[in-house]
Amino acid sequence: GVTEGYNGTIFAYGQTGSGKSFTMQGIADPSAQKGVIPRAFEHIFESVQCAENTKFLLRASYLEIYNEDIRDLLGADTKQKLE
Repeated sequence: GVTEGYNGTIFAYGQTGSGKSFTMQGIADPSAQKGVIPRAFEHIFESVQCAENTKFLLRASYLEIYNEDIRDLLGADTKQKLE
């Protein structure tokens, strides 16, 4: 649906140490162990590349909410808490 103009969200929730980060990020090699994020990005960018006469605006955020603190994991300072 995101390639048809709908917003998309992937939400990982669970106990500390349960594998959320690995599931989301994975590892690059072997490619069978890539996570949800790289797989989703590949799919989106392949769809954009194949589309004709269509403009896309892609925006991604990667946030961590822990003990009621929010951090931007794609920001310059991943230790900085957001308001």
